[in-house]
Amino acid sequence: MFELNYELSGIDTKIFYGVQNQNFNLIKSSFPTLKITGRDNYIFAMGNQEALDVLKQRLEDIAAFISTNNSITIKDVENILKIKDETEKQLVFDQDIIVKGVNGKVIKAKTTNLKKLVKEVEKKDMVFAIGPAGTGKTYTSVALAAKALRDKEVKRIILTRPAVEAGESLGFLPGDLKEKLDPYLQPLYDALRDMIPHEKLEGFIEKKVIEVAPLAFMRGRTLDEAFVILDEAQNTTHSQMKMFLTRMGMNAKFIITGDPSQVDLPLKQKSGLKEAMRILKDVNEIGFVHLTEEDVVRHPVVKKIILAYNNEEKRMREE
Repeated sequence: MFELNYELSGIDTKIFYGVQNQNFNLIKSSFPTLKITGRDNYIFAMGNQEALDVLKQRLEDIAAFISTNNSITIKDVENILKIKDETEKQLVFDQDIIVKGVNGKVIKAKTTNLKKLVKEVEKKDMVFAIGPAGTGKTYTSVALAAKALRDKEVKRIILTRPAVEAGESLGFLPGDLKEKLDPYLQPLYDALRDMIPHEKLEGFIEKKVIEVAPLAFMRGRTLDEAFVILDEAQNTTHSQMKMFLTRMGMNAKFIITGDPSQVDLPLKQKSGLKEAMRILKDVNEIGFVHLTEEDVVRHPVVKKIILAYNNEEKRMREE
């Protein structure tokens, strides 16, 4: 049996322990083989030496994070505790703001995999962001688009999403094209409203600097100098996905987001997203970032709901 006596020096211990000791309790639960106690700025632990060494490193990482940012969230602690190598550590500690939104709202990638998405978009012009609802893949993608427009890296943003319920046949619906699509693109509008002031956003939409384009109407276009987001891509067909991917023009960025487990197409219709992931997996110029329930940034219960459904679906497949 070995011991560790660690002193938290130069940081606010209230920040370290968290509200109602939630940060400290998470640390303890992450090292079940160790007996860990804390008193003021001293942490005591007993157990095997290998686990104690890892604990010491994680405590140093948490202390360094607090020292740099003067704050830490339960999600930050969770990400630090999962660090496996220096690459992951760099992603966790990279606190660069993607964009400052309305009323000074700071928008950052909140999890390690979302930070990987940011890095991948910096390196590659086409990136697939794959994961369940609530992981922030769409919100982060819109933030990256707003940043690119602000920095004049692109001249326009194009948002598109398959309108599955209308079978992409939108002509029979009342109103102009924007009004027909609004119900399907509401999540994208919600994200934009967080990042761009209302009047400016309306002006951008009116001037088509920000454009809402149904997937069915993109055929024949070449999208140059544009940041294009295809949301809910799991509901595209083979032909729709192929058509969309080949619209990419010069100086363009494409992000394709989707959840392969949430396909709303007719039973016999294959998902264009699933097919594209298989066909394009070896194309080096295309990035793939996979998010999981660990990246959920909505209410904490959402993560548990996703995990419960995943377990049930696994059980049904086994049966």
